[in-house]
Amino acid sequence: MQRILIALACFLMVDATMAQQQSVEQLRATALSFQRNQDFSNAVMVLDRALQIEPGNLQLLKYLAYTHYLSGDLDKAANQSAVLMEREDVDEQAFQIAARILRSREEYSKCEKILKKGLKRFEGSGPLCTEIGEVYWELKRPALAIKYWEDGLESEPSYSGNYYHAAKFYYAAGDKARSIIYGEIFLNLESYSPRSNEIKILLLESYKRVFMPGDIKQHYIKEATDFEKDFLAIMERQNSLALRGINPETLFIIRSRFILDWFASNGSKYRFYLFEHMRNLMRSGLFEAYNQWIFGSASNPDAFMLWTGTHASAYEAFLNEQQSRVFTMPSGQHYF
Repeated sequence: MQRILIALACFLMVDATMAQQQSVEQLRATALSFQRNQDFSNAVMVLDRALQIEPGNLQLLKYLAYTHYLSGDLDKAANQSAVLMEREDVDEQAFQIAARILRSREEYSKCEKILKKGLKRFEGSGPLCTEIGEVYWELKRPALAIKYWEDGLESEPSYSGNYYHAAKFYYAAGDKARSIIYGEIFLNLESYSPRSNEIKILLLESYKRVFMPGDIKQHYIKEATDFEKDFLAIMERQNSLALRGINPETLFIIRSRFILDWFASNGSKYRFYLFEHMRNLMRSGLFEAYNQWIFGSASNPDAFMLWTGTHASAYEAFLNEQQSRVFTMPSGQHYF
């Protein structure tokens, strides 16, 4: 009888622990829902309740710091973040949150120090390279900003944030190759976001620049690599087509010819997944729809809607293909 009572007591203790854990998870989910709806006071209240159950829960503490940040209460956010930074088990995301808070308070020196500490612990972290690059950009130190964005996309090639900033940087700097290549990789990694619409416009304008005579790079852009020179040399073969105007229809032909010429000349010299992805879309008959997806709305939204209406099955097939596979950039293909 005593054994049964002991077993029952153990069962009840385990059951209570599981119920408590479930309760914390439910509270976290509820707080996140409030946060997404910008109901920050309720999010904080629910997180405080969850932390009464598990005071040292790292995820809850991060959510709390980030919620204070989103609500605009930067003092509470900074205090909460400072506590996180003292923990031995602090993770990559906690460093990101701390950096966002410090940047909002314009405490750039502290922010730089925190991010360098984070990069020492999480070497080559894509998100942390993005953050520190943004800090240096705000401090008007563009050479350092692009160094970290390039480092981040090389070390973590499937993280989209560094491609976004690098594409914008090189476009502003007058570069003819990197803004295109980084911009298109970004679109495949982060296909549907407000940022993707911005980059589609940038890509369209970048292609117009390819066929402009002369070099328009700013002084802080390094000498072009062999990969860039080969890219531009093959692209410039399509100059006669470009004279018809840069639009979704001419870009479909220009880019199709580029891919054929690239693999004929450089397929064995450079393994580059973006171009392989484009060739696969050509082989499956989806490349025209892919080009319309990138350039159509950026060029002429009304014409794009007309195209998708008259090519509904082709466009749907492309969207299904795009959403059914995950685009990832392999390591070792950074030729810049």
